Amino acid sequence: MEAHSNSHLNILIDLWLDEDIGDGDHTTLSTIPAEATGKARLLVKQSGIIAGVRIAKEIFNRFDPTLKIEVFIPDSSPITPGDIVFEVEGLVRTILQTERLVLNVMQRMSGVATQTHNYVKKLEGLNTKILDTRKTAPGMRLLEKEAVKLGGGENHRIGLYDMILIKDNHIDFAGGIANALEWTRKYLRDNKKDLKIVIEARSLDDIREILENGGANRILIDNFSPALTREAVKLVAGRCQTESSGGISLENIREYAECGVDYISVGALTHQIKSLDLSLKAAF
Repeated sequence: MEAHSNSHLNILIDLWLDEDIGDGDHTTLSTIPAEATGKARLLVKQSGIIAGVRIAKEIFNRFDPTLKIEVFIPDSSPITPGDIVFEVEGLVRTILQTERLVLNVMQRMSGVATQTHNYVKKLEGLNTKILDTRKTAPGMRLLEKEAVKLGGGENHRIGLYDMILIKDNHIDFAGGIANALEWTRKYLRDNKKDLKIVIEARSLDDIREILENGGANRILIDNFSPALTREAVKLVAGRCQTESSGGISLENIREYAECGVDYISVGALTHQIKSLDLSLKAAF
């Protein structure tokens, strides 16, 4: 994933810069001499978990490798208003042209990391792990999933290519659980692919059928009540992993985790977040 992430990130940075700068930052070009140098500091204005420092360094370096960045607070660290995360020094034109891009990325990633941290804190002392989903902003998935890990969560599948996830629509279109599992196993054999199989269950009867057919690495217990989730975990009895999803909130997540599920996936980690308030200001 790391190699894919690096190549993907370079493409994204180029697209972002082209989107923002176009044929030139004419405000900066008209007001700042080409040779002017200076410093700017990333200031924290809201408490949370910082994320995106690594990405900011990549953006600065890709646009202008002569910039120097001194990091004071690394990724995944708690932050409070008034903290200085890093200082960047070099050509003022470069700093101004990359300012908004760096802030946009870091504010969103820090929002995701903070949201994840809030969910993870609810499960202190339990073995259940928090997972993200594919409910990400287009083009930002790898960064948002990185932010989830920085906030203490774990990544679910990255895309459609790295895991088999048989959802309700797949089951219905395939004509049932037995068909879906049988065809999946055949597909993996025929294509010589080694992918984990996760399959959704909508009832206890679904779970029984999944267990009878075999082959699933994890059962996605979707939109069950906590009481029914507890029954489901007992029914599975450790024969495969379990994952709760649907209707999970900060208020009820611990109740679901106490049922004994291995994982809880939460779409809100990435699609119901508030960006953290940060600013990049000139330092004299």
